[in-house]
Amino acid sequence: VEQHNHSQSTWILLHHRIYDVTKFLEEHPGGEEVLREQGGGDATESFEDVGHSTDARTLSESFIIGELHPDDRDKVQKPTDTLITTVQSNSSSWTNWVIPAIAAIIVALMYRFYSSE
Repeated sequence: VEQHNHSQSTWILLHHRIYDVTKFLEEHPGGEEVLREQGGGDATESFEDVGHSTDARTLSESFIIGELHPDDRDKVQKPTDTLITTVQSNSSSWTNWVIPAIAAIIVALMYRFYSSE
């Protein structure tokens, strides 16, 4: 598994199952970097922290290629190089809608100003 951590072959571990996500890299809604940074290691914690939907969990089953042998489970290390960090945010936070709303108003005013000349 550890050797499959590049764009031509990306494998990850989730709950001791081995997933070949190479063909899913470009389709991943969070971007391929998210999967690539977990490549070759145990991505269980990151996968659960994001809170994937039931559909995502069902889809992930199509990428299972095997299961980690019980003797090897203690040897698995989590990826240490984090290239991308995520910010935990509350989806109802006012900044999620106020900032885009202000930007839209500014753009609309600029358009109206320039188109009236």
